[in-house]
Amino acid sequence: MQVSSLPVELWQLIMSYLCHPDLGRCSLVGRAWHELVLSLDRTRWRQLCLGCLEQRYPNWPNQPCVEPPSWREAFKWHYLASKTWTRNTQDPESSSYLSLFWRKKGRCRLCVGVGAESASWRAALADASPYDCLELLPGVHEEQNELLLKVAVEVVGQGQLEDMALLATIEQDCPTARFYNLVFMPSRFSLLYKMRLGYVQFDNCNFKGEQLQIQAPGTCHVKFCTFSQSSIHLRSVALCLLENCEFTGSDNASVAVEGSPSSESNWACKHLAMLAESCAASMLEPNPADCPMGEQHGWWSFIPTVGSQALLASAQEDTEFGENLQATKDEEEGEYLALNSNSSDSDSHSSDEEGAQAVYKMTCQAHSLSHMLADVTNSRFQGSRMHTLQRDLQLKSLQQELQQDKEAQALANSLQGCLFQQCLFRDGKGGIFISSQGQAKLEGSIFRDLTYAVCCIQNSKVIMLRNDIHHCKASGIFLRLSAGGLIANNNIHSNWEAGVDIRKGAKPLVLCNKIHSGLRSGIVVIGNGKGIVRSNQIHGNKEAGIYILYHGNPAVSGVTFSCFSICWRLVWSPCPPCLALGNIICKNQWGGVDIRHGGDPVLRNNLISCGYSDGVVVGEHGKDLIKGNTIYGKKGCGVWMTSSSLPNLINNQISHNSIYGVAVFCHKDDASDHHPGQGGSETFQEEREGAAGENDLESDRESPSAWSSVSVTLPELNSINHNGAAGLHIKSSKALNVIANVIHANCNRGVWVLQSSQLTRMAKNSISSNSQGGVLVEAQCQVELHGNGMYKNSSHGIISKREGVITDNDIIGNEGCGLQLLQPVDMKVTNNRIQTFQGYGIALSDEAKGLVQKNLIFQGRSKKSILRPGSNAEDCVIQNNLILTLKKRLDVKCMLISPPARPHIKGGALGSCSMAGGPRDSSISTRMDGGCHNHRSIFWTIL
Repeated sequence: MQVSSLPVELWQLIMSYLCHPDLGRCSLVGRAWHELVLSLDRTRWRQLCLGCLEQRYPNWPNQPCVEPPSWREAFKWHYLASKTWTRNTQDPESSSYLSLFWRKKGRCRLCVGVGAESASWRAALADASPYDCLELLPGVHEEQNELLLKVAVEVVGQGQLEDMALLATIEQDCPTARFYNLVFMPSRFSLLYKMRLGYVQFDNCNFKGEQLQIQAPGTCHVKFCTFSQSSIHLRSVALCLLENCEFTGSDNASVAVEGSPSSESNWACKHLAMLAESCAASMLEPNPADCPMGEQHGWWSFIPTVGSQALLASAQEDTEFGENLQATKDEEEGEYLALNSNSSDSDSHSSDEEGAQAVYKMTCQAHSLSHMLADVTNSRFQGSRMHTLQRDLQLKSLQQELQQDKEAQALANSLQGCLFQQCLFRDGKGGIFISSQGQAKLEGSIFRDLTYAVCCIQNSKVIMLRNDIHHCKASGIFLRLSAGGLIANNNIHSNWEAGVDIRKGAKPLVLCNKIHSGLRSGIVVIGNGKGIVRSNQIHGNKEAGIYILYHGNPAVSGVTFSCFSICWRLVWSPCPPCLALGNIICKNQWGGVDIRHGGDPVLRNNLISCGYSDGVVVGEHGKDLIKGNTIYGKKGCGVWMTSSSLPNLINNQISHNSIYGVAVFCHKDDASDHHPGQGGSETFQEEREGAAGENDLESDRESPSAWSSVSVTLPELNSINHNGAAGLHIKSSKALNVIANVIHANCNRGVWVLQSSQLTRMAKNSISSNSQGGVLVEAQCQVELHGNGMYKNSSHGIISKREGVITDNDIIGNEGCGLQLLQPVDMKVTNNRIQTFQGYGIALSDEAKGLVQKNLIFQGRSKKSILRPGSNAEDCVIQNNLILTLKKRLDVKCMLISPPARPHIKGGALGSCSMAGGPRDSSISTRMDGGCHNHRSIFWTIL
């Protein structure tokens, strides 16, 4: 009969009375009939699916109100699963035609209960044949002694689930069995069900107060079951499947997985693997709401629009200065006059200097750091660099990570041990405990209101995909004792301790997770913990985003750290060098990266921006490599470090921070030294667990042996610009080398040396366009300036109040004096080229001492060259200086060409420098909020 012979609505009404075998036969008639059967998905197929006693709502217990994508598919897979227990016989391999002669298993139905064929369950088992069905009538069925199940049977409860209860201890000694629609309650024995071989299937059952024990080579399939104060113990099981189950009120772990998966495979394993793959495929439907923020908008959404516009605007304002660094020709005429260098000029000349900067502008070739300065002042380059960062640091999806990482892909596809799919663990002590090389895979499950969700120890392996873990009273996930596995695409939030706790040699892959809103840290790596943390979103935790200490050694890359209200930072304490690469750390209230307790990380190519405190904080005895990072828009300092730390700060972009670009302080950390009103205890977890043995770094990390040891802090090849206070602020008790940095357009001085009891050496830096001068050296400091270029600062080029050496510098175009010597200390000023618009080239106070010789001073229209002391002339030697007076024509000798403009760097850049080691104090130095006047950290002040 053709489908078109009747209206579709009438056919649908007729088919609503058919059972599923008849619907299957109809779908085989033709394409039109097949489409007609498919159109019944939300009517007849839904009725059939919900009418099964063996199952509950398809998405129970996690999403009981959400309909499945297809009711027909849900019914199909449930029907296939319900028949698994009957497939224990081996298929004949001789000929496919033998299937025509197979004899179907004959099945009888035996009723058990008062007034039925069998009064007790034990008597029914004695009369049952293989594959018979035992129907338990409503009531309580109790067996005092242990039952030995020797016959493959199906046991089903009639009526509603709570109408019948089974009180018995059962040991299975048959190849297969099935139970559904039953309530299992405790008997005299604590063990409810025990199996060492074969296969058992539980559908739509309730377990109250007892334990199931499955041991290899046995296996099980548990579906739509509730465990109330009950648990499952799985020992060396090759493959078992638990799906759509609810575990509540456990006194210990709800599920214990122990032992390596057995190599002796059960006959049911291939059927369970097929069911597990089909269920996993149904959970892979893409959901835009679950996509990481980086996939939808990129990291640019973390940076305020106003901040990025300010960056580009300030860069555009500096374009003119960048162009002045190039070789130019001045068409105006002028001449120079050589004067006696031994004569002094103490007279003051008053003249109109309007337009003097244009007339007496020095021309020079580009110096060795001009390319870095051009990058700072080029608005197009700034925009291009930001877009490049946006592209390179965009979060990867799990699919992209699995395509690039074959190890992670193999873990995600593995089917061994115990498989959990769409289960709910709540209101108990523990979720899943994996030990002794056990293996478990968790997909689409929820863990809430537990003490812990998952604990994996003793070389065990856990694979966690698309789970929700929240409100645990301790950490969400524990990994100990060389445990490993894959933790990917999970939502881990609102836990009382860490979201993921990695210790004692554990080495998991932590990929593409959302870890947020925790009451302590997001991830903790302690006590020789290792692993890889990549492409995660970590935000809103009250303590550190990633907390690494006591020989923790993870590799952290591609992670987005952000927080809109509390705290974000990476914390390292004494540990081997660990790697943090390509992370986004933004909108944090504490320091973006906190390195202390002798922490020794490699911090490379990260974006640290737009936070409420400092960008990078290096505490006592920190020894780390900070290279290639962009530190931007912090309300504190860009980099804040103590002088006892020995970091290598190389090739970083440090700009638009509210206070200092880089600050070095000598104030030693002291737990008893706090700002008034602040507590004395650390907010971080006082974890003291350590582990013996050395750590082997991953192949992609840099070994300390590759770095030559140094004993000084080394900022090198950094661009420090547009910061709210000084570009480099130094109050150090140890030696410091500042080499080949571009310090430009900061709102205070370029470099401010307040204290330097040991030598601070500044060499080959470009210091330009800073609002209050180039370099200020206070009393009690030891400073050597060699080969620097100081251009167009708004005040004096150099002010020195302490003895030191100033040699081979270009001090050109500053609005105040080129060089001021103010205190009665010995200074050696030699071989410098100095030119100013209004002030003296060199100004010495009456008490100044030292040697001023062989300097080249270009005079402006004010004819000011050297202001020498009057009362103490015998202690200050001024000799062999050459003074050139500029008039209307610039001669070629007035150009900075022989030697070229400083700084001079061979090859255009210095080689990368080394890291140093050393222990470090435990607490963090502090600074007053807003001004840093007592040299303490904003972090400690807010605490």
